[in-house]
Amino acid sequence: MNLFEKIQETVSFIQKKITQKPTVGIVLGSGLGGLIEVVEREVEISYADIPHFPVSTVQGHEGKLVFGKLRGKEVVLMAGRFHYYEGYNMEEISFPIRVMKALGVGTLILSNAAGGMNAAYQVGDLVLIKDHINLFPEHPLRGPNDERLGVRFLDMSEPYDLKLIENAKAIAKHQNLIVHTGVYVGLQGPTFETRAEYHWLHVIGGDVVGMSTVPEVIVARHGGMRVFAASVVTDLGIRDELNTISHEEVLEAANAAAPKLAGLVGALVEDM
Repeated sequence: MNLFEKIQETVSFIQKKITQKPTVGIVLGSGLGGLIEVVEREVEISYADIPHFPVSTVQGHEGKLVFGKLRGKEVVLMAGRFHYYEGYNMEEISFPIRVMKALGVGTLILSNAAGGMNAAYQVGDLVLIKDHINLFPEHPLRGPNDERLGVRFLDMSEPYDLKLIENAKAIAKHQNLIVHTGVYVGLQGPTFETRAEYHWLHVIGGDVVGMSTVPEVIVARHGGMRVFAASVVTDLGIRDELNTISHEEVLEAANAAAPKLAGLVGALVEDM
């Protein structure tokens, strides 16, 4: 079974369980599941029950698709995403994005926990991603291209929708929320970066670094979706010599910032 056929089979399974047609897809990253509490949930489907879906193995990721309303808009939320470092390949990581597109989603919103490399950033800050640097060792569009899913050679000059970024900035100002705009660097993980790597990534143009988002964005753009993404700065790459990073600290910082991001994303969806 090829990728297109897998997508159709998965969509057919999901459509038998839902009555709504989501127009916005939201991927909730590490510790950012708080947004799920403000969604009027209508249907929840465990990843384990969905044909061709992998199962999330990371602490802080629930592992289900949630359909419902957010500020009056029909949405589908991924409560838990898949990561390259878990052992999945790029097709598996990005498969849910393909399914969202086939269900009718036109705009994708992603969030992630990220390490800050910009001296102006502090733990808990929100960074609206304006561009990215892809340092993953595998590309989600590698291999034969199916024209039914997108073009062979994809233009990536505007991976993140500039109008959505401007709308988010205006919303943040109205909410008295300090936000930055920056460049996200995507690496495979699962190790956090060395001090030398943080320095190098900042020198080549990165403001934040993480282990997700980039493959999902590429596939969303391949399918013609508009994309908005934001990082929560959960640790600082520019840090004291004796300061180490743990996954628990990352989750704690992400959870503390979640209400700010939830409020911003909610208003952004309402404005669509």
